[in-house]
Amino acid sequence: MSLAWTLTLGAFLFSVGVYGVLARRNAVLVLMSIELMLNSVNINFVAFDAWFGISDAIGQVFALFIIAIAAAEVGVGLAIVLLIFRNRKTINVDEVDLLKW
Repeated sequence: MSLAWTLTLGAFLFSVGVYGVLARRNAVLVLMSIELMLNSVNINFVAFDAWFGISDAIGQVFALFIIAIAAAEVGVGLAIVLLIFRNRKTINVDEVDLLKW
């Protein structure tokens, strides 16, 4: 598979993730869309690493860091969503106004 196809796949997945963040109102679906965007970035890092052929595997190392950060983000994000659901009985992003005056 060529670099253009891989980058096109990454761009498509990133676009779907951006659409999911902007269009969805459910907090869990917003978190899933953010994960989709992070995974598309991982695809691009690994594709560029394979394309340039440098033996240092820098793109794969960055992808592993992003996977670790994404796992931490999911843990913190789901904890926040669960606490908001306990207090407000909804996970609709539009109805969460805890920090408004």
